[in-house]
Amino acid sequence: MPVASQTLEPNSYQLLDEIGRGRFGTIFRCFSPADDSFAACKVIDKRRLSDATDRQCLVNESKLMTLLSPHPHILRILDARETDDCLSLVLELCEPDTLYDRILSRKALPEPEAAGCMAQLLRALAHCHRLSVVHRDVKPENILFDSRDVLKPADFGSGAWLREGGAVEGIVGTPYYVAPEVLMGREYGEEVDVWSAGVVMYVMIVGSPPFWGESASEVFEAVLRGNLRFPARACRAVSAAAKDLLRKMICRDVSRRISAEQALRHPWILSGGETVDLPDLKGSCISQKHKETVTVESCV
Repeated sequence: MPVASQTLEPNSYQLLDEIGRGRFGTIFRCFSPADDSFAACKVIDKRRLSDATDRQCLVNESKLMTLLSPHPHILRILDARETDDCLSLVLELCEPDTLYDRILSRKALPEPEAAGCMAQLLRALAHCHRLSVVHRDVKPENILFDSRDVLKPADFGSGAWLREGGAVEGIVGTPYYVAPEVLMGREYGEEVDVWSAGVVMYVMIVGSPPFWGESASEVFEAVLRGNLRFPARACRAVSAAAKDLLRKMICRDVSRRISAEQALRHPWILSGGETVDLPDLKGSCISQKHKETVTVESCV
C-alpha cells in the first residue's frame, strides 16, 4: 500500500507510526505542525475497493461522523483528503487499547466499571439514534478510549441512515454481536444497536459471548435462536439487576427490546452497577479466537 504522505498536504499532517490496520486501509499516528497536535489518520487504498458497497461504506463513514460531531462520546473527524488512489480520514487520536483489549487482559470487568462503560456507550448510541443513524457494528473492538478515558465508539463504515419510517436493510455486522433480525434479511431499525450493545455488556461482565459456535454459521444459528442463558458457574457473581437489563436489551422480540434511552434509565445504569433491589425480576474467559470474528459484510 502506498505511504499516505502522498495523500496529505505538506506541512499539514505528517504521518508517523502505524497503529492499526483494517480490511482496506491502515491507521497511522500523525502530527500537525500547525497546532502542535497529534491525531490518527486512516488511509484507505481505493484500488482495493471491489464493489459499489465498499465505496459507499467509505462515503458514509466520513459523512456520518461529521453529522454526529461534536459529541463527547463520538470519535471526532478532523479532516478528510482524497486523491485518485487514496482516501485519508484524520481522526481524533485515542489510546491504543480498545474495550476488547481491556476485557481480554482482565477476563471480565467489575460491574461498576462495566456500568460506567455501558452508560457512555448508550449515550453515544442514543445520540446516533436521535439523528436517525444506526451504527450496525457495535462490538468491543470498535470501542475506543481517549486520553481522559472517555469511551467513544469508532468505525462507522457500516453505519447507515434510517429511511423514513425508521428502517434500513442489508446483512451487516459481526457474528457474535449481530442482531437476529439482521440475519433474517428483514428491514430493521436502531434496535439492532441495542442488541449488540447488550452483547457487549454480557461479554464485559461474564467474559464470554452469550451466543457461541465453532464457526460463523453455528454462531448465526445460536443468535437466531436468541436463547439468552446465564450459566451458573460463569454468572454466579452477576447481579440480578444486570441480568434484568441484559434480558431487556438482548431480547429476540424487537417490539419488546428497550431503546438506548430507556436502557440509560435502567436501575443498573443509574446506580453505577451497584446492587439494587428489583423485586419484580423473573427468576469464562474471552479468547483470542473470539477476536478473530468474521464480519458478515465488512467495510473499512
